[in-house]
Amino acid sequence: MRLHGWPKPGDLDLQFLLRGGDLLKVRSPSWKKTRHFKLEEDCKTMWLESKKFLKSNQTFSLDDISAVRIGRQSEGLRKYTEEQVEGRCFSIMFKSRRKNLDLIASSEEEAKQWIRSLQKVISSINNLSRQQKTEHWIYSCLRKADKNKDDKMSQSEVKTFLRLINIEVDDIYTEMLFQKCDKSKSGYLAGEEIEHFYDLLTHREEIDVIYGAYAKTTGFMSPENLVEFMMKEQREKACLADAHNIINKYDPDESAKEKNLLSRDGFLMYLHHPEALILGLEHRELHQDMSQPLSHYFISSSHNTYLMKDQLKGPSSTEAYVRALLKGCRCVELDCWDGSDDEPMIYHGYTLTSQIFFKDAIKAIKEYAFKTSDYPVIISLENHCSVKQQEVMAHHMSSILGSALVTSPLGDGMPTDFPSPEELKGKFLIKGKRLNKLEASFAQEAAAAEDTDVTEEEESDDEDEDQQKKKKLKLAKELSDMVIYCKSVHFHGFEDARENLSFYEMSSFKEKTANKLAEETANGYIRHNVEKLSRIYPGGSRTDSSNYNPVALWNAGCQMVALNFQTSCESGSQQLPKVTQKKSSILDPLVKVEVYGVPADVAEKKTHPIENNGFNPAWNESFQFDVYVPELALVRFVVEDYDSKSDNEFVGQYTLPFNSLKMGYRHVPLLNKNGDLLPSAGLFVHVMVLDAE
Repeated sequence: MRLHGWPKPGDLDLQFLLRGGDLLKVRSPSWKKTRHFKLEEDCKTMWLESKKFLKSNQTFSLDDISAVRIGRQSEGLRKYTEEQVEGRCFSIMFKSRRKNLDLIASSEEEAKQWIRSLQKVISSINNLSRQQKTEHWIYSCLRKADKNKDDKMSQSEVKTFLRLINIEVDDIYTEMLFQKCDKSKSGYLAGEEIEHFYDLLTHREEIDVIYGAYAKTTGFMSPENLVEFMMKEQREKACLADAHNIINKYDPDESAKEKNLLSRDGFLMYLHHPEALILGLEHRELHQDMSQPLSHYFISSSHNTYLMKDQLKGPSSTEAYVRALLKGCRCVELDCWDGSDDEPMIYHGYTLTSQIFFKDAIKAIKEYAFKTSDYPVIISLENHCSVKQQEVMAHHMSSILGSALVTSPLGDGMPTDFPSPEELKGKFLIKGKRLNKLEASFAQEAAAAEDTDVTEEEESDDEDEDQQKKKKLKLAKELSDMVIYCKSVHFHGFEDARENLSFYEMSSFKEKTANKLAEETANGYIRHNVEKLSRIYPGGSRTDSSNYNPVALWNAGCQMVALNFQTSCESGSQQLPKVTQKKSSILDPLVKVEVYGVPADVAEKKTHPIENNGFNPAWNESFQFDVYVPELALVRFVVEDYDSKSDNEFVGQYTLPFNSLKMGYRHVPLLNKNGDLLPSAGLFVHVMVLDAE
């Protein structure tokens, strides 16, 4: 089977990885051990030798790597290695919550070779089409099933292969399939017989039906047929030039392409391409007006961003900030406490969570803030430090963030509204306490405001609201002056906020309080959020870092609904992944379609489960939903593994705004519990949106 999109077999970087080599793995100052790494024959799996007695060798997929970082960029390498090995160091960062691999090569040249080779192969994987990823996945499973590596498939190896791709069939069906492909009657499949076996497995009847309905030119689609399909089924504006472009771009059949016709394989390739997916290309890129005041936007926000796991005893890490920012988070939280040697630390107070330096967190934020988005990052400070260490905090932010830190209002004079995200591109805003009103800095008597005391009502996860006490917070002027557009104040009701608070003064609400306001005084909450920012945070009882449903609070206009980014949670198909990797584990998949939005729009419908088939299950069911406020509606597709004796297990999901749905026959990608793409899995659906009569 010829695999497209991969580096050629003779590629020097690919050959380097296949040969492999020894690297020093670093975990602590005393734990630095040599391990042998190499790429397996499937060109997707890295093999790591384990020296532990009775412990099997480890593997990880290149699909799971988010980045390969050169030098001592990781927290572990900075902590546990000396500067002189900088050029020999690199780190492999993972998409999931798996720990980084911190590695040291024997020379700088070897480190560069590892980094270049890994990045090249990972880039090749990322640039594959979904169809090509499926081919590679099936090829990988074929290689795993070929136990004796003779490039032939016995009947028992075919059975193993079917289990690997998530199909459970009895021996009679396996034998029938095997005999159908064993043209040579040799008792094994080889060469073209394996290709024929592959073609039988990947044949999709539903595509044949759709293609056949429009392929009216000697069994092929003409440009005119394709335009008819696009306009009638996909509800897209299309012309002959578009059809010609699709044929030239996607059809692998050169003879059909020469005749200006689209083959069935070309049609399937087109349906798999991003421009034909359920979320249109135009909505994957920025398409909203970003010139309105900041308070008019939902802001992706993280709670206790520094934590990697739970809220009581889990590790704190700068890597948690990196991961949140790379996922698009625009508001990160720093819980700041006095540390030794006058260096402020970040950790969850009065718990057993580990600590990180404040300055290291700011450095990580600076480096990764704008890699995913250019729009502003809000640094939310929960400040428990002495005045002396607050001055250190201010120094670190000023020196590290530099001119990107907003320390005065944009424009001339006292502003009356927020600037827009467009105006704040590449900027950092500080959210925290302030000694006085921003207006005072423009008044003649501003110089008199030198008092370091400010009355604070603590916004803490660890205290119920009726236990919160007023206290004097000693606040350093240098830190206070950095708070421009996000001054933290306590909430005393909507009327008080309307009469006494300026636009930049904002409150934080525990989820229970916020949900109560959203239920009982929704209109007042919405009016409040038109002019001011609101931040919501999880209740203190969520010690496991679980999350609440943010939709009701978004409906009320709350902009900064902070979630635990470190936690995976909920907030027509092909090649579904196994939930577990046990040999006997075969999916019984079902699909749920959910609509979130205003209460009248919330709904859920689900299919029946398909037994023992996670490879190509077909449900052929239709659902209808009534949506009254499409602007606030989200549509979610969820695949679960059905279990009659316990709760179903989550397999994958995909959520998109209702107004971003594309009509017609569409593939739906699926994301795992960490929000990363499942390379070969997806749904195939038909969508129609009808206006109410």
